[in-house]
Amino acid sequence: MAVNLIALMSIVGGIFYLTEFRQNLIDRRMDQLRVQAEILAGAIGEAATAGPESSSINEPDARLIIARLVGPSEIRARLFGIEGQLMVDSRFLAGSQSVVAEILPPLGREKSLREKMLDQLNDLLDLVADRPMVPLYHESPTQQAGDYIEVLSAVRGTGSPDPGFRGRPLAVVCRISGAAVSPGSGGLDGLGRYQRYRKHRAVGTDHDPQGIRRLFGRHAFIVDLSASTIARPVRQLARAAERVRNGIGREKRLPRFDRNDEIGDLSLALSDMTEALYRQIDAIDSFAADVAHELKNPLSSLRSAAESLSRTDKPDIRERLLAIIAEDVRRLDRLITDISDASRLDADLTRSRMEPLDLGLLVAMLVDANRTREDCGQKTILFQEPKPGTMMVRGLESRLAQVIANLLENAISFSPDGGTIRLSLSRKGARLELLVEDEGPGLPEGAAQRIFERFYSERPEPEAFGTHSGLGLSISKQIVEAHKGQISASNRAASPDGDTDTPPSGARFCVSLPRL
Repeated sequence: MAVNLIALMSIVGGIFYLTEFRQNLIDRRMDQLRVQAEILAGAIGEAATAGPESSSINEPDARLIIARLVGPSEIRARLFGIEGQLMVDSRFLAGSQSVVAEILPPLGREKSLREKMLDQLNDLLDLVADRPMVPLYHESPTQQAGDYIEVLSAVRGTGSPDPGFRGRPLAVVCRISGAAVSPGSGGLDGLGRYQRYRKHRAVGTDHDPQGIRRLFGRHAFIVDLSASTIARPVRQLARAAERVRNGIGREKRLPRFDRNDEIGDLSLALSDMTEALYRQIDAIDSFAADVAHELKNPLSSLRSAAESLSRTDKPDIRERLLAIIAEDVRRLDRLITDISDASRLDADLTRSRMEPLDLGLLVAMLVDANRTREDCGQKTILFQEPKPGTMMVRGLESRLAQVIANLLENAISFSPDGGTIRLSLSRKGARLELLVEDEGPGLPEGAAQRIFERFYSERPEPEAFGTHSGLGLSISKQIVEAHKGQISASNRAASPDGDTDTPPSGARFCVSLPRL
């Protein structure tokens, strides 16, 4: 409210300043015209009349005097006889050698958008300033003294009235020995020409207190209207956000304003943000429940083994129980490590800055590193490295490396001895597609989506229970989606014709990322 009032005071101050400046220009021009009119009237009275008491004017001499004195200037002088007839008009004197050309708009031409906006702005300013409407000045083809109030005033000896109309030329009229002469009638340079362009409006140079009060009242109404349409909805959103912060449960919701403006967009964004926070809370609750469930299994096994150890003295049984305890401790350590990594993932993805990286080079480095693994054995890893710089993406190198390493580790663990793991990287429109294929048993029926759930584990038969936590693919999916990508799993068809009765010949994982 205070900021709007400051803006209002600045506008009003500018109006006063510009009005005073404009009035000074008009007064100065009127003084110049008055001096020129007196000089011209005096010259005609001395040289173009028979004497001080004569009421007749020598028209040829008057023409010559007006042509000499008015020619160099931009004013227009007109001489009227005592009976009101027009005797001399400087515009039509050949001696002035002046050509007046005004470009008129074509008939039927519509105003441009700029002209319409300018007209509306002037209408608004005239309405605010309370300027009276006046008729447009028209010049009669057969001019008479009665057409001009200034000439009639000069004939009566009362002098020229003050200019009071916007859209009319400025004029000063003087009396010559009983005959009336209008020796000065000109525009106020560019301002006068603009005023003639703006039709039907009064000058409005004086701002009475009533007009100023009306101006303040109208702007105060606009300020109050702005407060009701902007400030009040924002306060409603603030109060609703406070209720959500202090509330227990989810009965508190932010309002969603049905408005096609910034306030409506803000309410929708805040409401969506609140729903996203609720979903994040649900995810945290679910994650905590899953963690508690997964930790209970090794802890229960540990407790059972410890209780059994205290009740037996047989060396072989004690050795077996100690091995179970050691395995459960390793399983707990692995679970805690993976859980800690998963819990830090959101914060790491939020804080870290994604940068351009060569995905082809990253895959090649990880393939070379996994070829030397002890558990790789006789298994073959195939990957044709693309040209450097042709497979660029924007992302976090460490996290994308974590995804690729997890897929490679799964493929190696499921592939039989002598099997082949194939990796390929290709362009698919505006995206890059990474395929990781193995020759293992494939995915169980209906597990293509469930394998990305937290703590889901489907391991090959030779592998000991609890070797993996079941968080690897869930973390990989979260990382890929944070990079605006998708990850999916499917089975490789064993037969070329796609026979579904034939067992699958392995699993296929596809990672799609937007490329640079």
